Amino acid sequence: MLKFSGFLLLVLGVGAVVNAASQVPLVSLNGIAGLESNPSTQVPSAADYRLNDLNLLSSEEFSVLNHPAFPHYSVRIKKSDFCDGNVGTYTGYIDISEVRHLFFYFFESRNDPDTDDVVFWTNGGPGASSAMGLFMELGPCRVAGPNSTTYNPYGWNDKANVFFIDQPVGVGFSYADYGEKVETTPEAAKDIAAFVAIFFEHFSKFKGRGFHMAGESYGGRYVPLFASAVYDQNAKLIEAGLTPINLSSIMIGNGCTDFSYLMESYYDMQCTPVSVPPIQDISTCVRMKQAVRFGLNPLANAIELLLWDSYRYHDALFCDSELDAPFAMSGYNPYDISKRCEGELLDTFCYPLNKDISAYLSQRTVREILGVDNSLPLNFSSFNVDVNRAFLGNWDHMFPTQLYIAALLERGIRVLIYAGSYDVACNWVSNERMLLNMEWLGQEEFRSQPLREWTVDGVHAGRTRSAGLLTFATIDGAGHMAPYDKPVESLVLANKWLAGDEL
Repeated sequence: MLKFSGFLLLVLGVGAVVNAASQVPLVSLNGIAGLESNPSTQVPSAADYRLNDLNLLSSEEFSVLNHPAFPHYSVRIKKSDFCDGNVGTYTGYIDISEVRHLFFYFFESRNDPDTDDVVFWTNGGPGASSAMGLFMELGPCRVAGPNSTTYNPYGWNDKANVFFIDQPVGVGFSYADYGEKVETTPEAAKDIAAFVAIFFEHFSKFKGRGFHMAGESYGGRYVPLFASAVYDQNAKLIEAGLTPINLSSIMIGNGCTDFSYLMESYYDMQCTPVSVPPIQDISTCVRMKQAVRFGLNPLANAIELLLWDSYRYHDALFCDSELDAPFAMSGYNPYDISKRCEGELLDTFCYPLNKDISAYLSQRTVREILGVDNSLPLNFSSFNVDVNRAFLGNWDHMFPTQLYIAALLERGIRVLIYAGSYDVACNWVSNERMLLNMEWLGQEEFRSQPLREWTVDGVHAGRTRSAGLLTFATIDGAGHMAPYDKPVESLVLANKWLAGDEL
């Protein structure tokens, strides 16, 4: 069992020895998207490589697309009636330097694909496939058993064009030819920025649309860095005579963004009634409170100052044993404290449906429809332990990622942080504290706003606080996978956010 959070998997799984100097800018532009430095060699024939009509794609085999602006990248894509037969559906790979291959699913909007915005979705882990988000939460269909899917009326392609990506390489259907690895979020951000630039340049009918980068869990680390890489890359795209990405917002659900706030909140979630009545006995809670006071504060200071050494490592182990271990022994579901875990955590993630998803995506007929590369093992795995351990070994989670969120806000990018109230793993308490203490120009206004109720059809859905470009919202009665537990409320939240409407 992986340490550093008994919750592991969809949650921390953490990674990357953070080089403080390399993370002062949003994300380095060097090498992003494989963009050549001389724009005069890229633009003249670019129009020849754009695909305006996705219906021209074959459903029998991949179409391979190249672009002179991205000489080290290509796209393999095919269409199908997979999952939602009523909308355009496409799957394929972004091939990076012919050795790394990122798999994606793309679903056009049920409303108006020619005008609606584009949403990017990634699950967390690190090491978790976005098949979880697609088939369990917000995709146009849900797995109904090991052999079938059923229509999901609450899919987020209700009013948006949505793609799901398996990343980094080694996750889901993504792979590397010669064992290449991506072991930190800054590394992964370069591939994602390339993916986004190539997508919009090839599929030109989506150019200029509002683009929203979304994710959950370790997406609280992924999404801010991915969006920062896309934002910074725009300068190179403009220099090359290409259309910049219209990055409009980021959307993070139950995100793990700051490790110290997260560890502190484990006391609140287990020992106070912020979600459900306390689940731990008084003596355990007293011990946990002392751990917060005497063990967590030095660790939090080290994280804030970007200092990491063997002493801080032992502080982290101490906090893990005192704040996390009691929950791991409780038998409760770390993704929904109102329930007991169903099955073994490493086997089902507390939701047996995950085994059905893996079984469904292991079928040869399904993989043929999707165009899954034949080099991949037949048994699909929704979680890659090796990727998780690699990020864990690099302490990627120890960087205070809210610095990226603040930088995006300062550059006019809207930010939505939402959280199911029953999640412990990446809970609403830690996310609210992180936002209240995040330094940005709107901090004082945000802190001055009280939490207020938001509703769906007049019925209580959660609480929210908003100031300027930043919105925080809870979805009451939902767990870590909020769209799974509360599909109606989650879709209303997403659609209102995309439309720019207040909750």
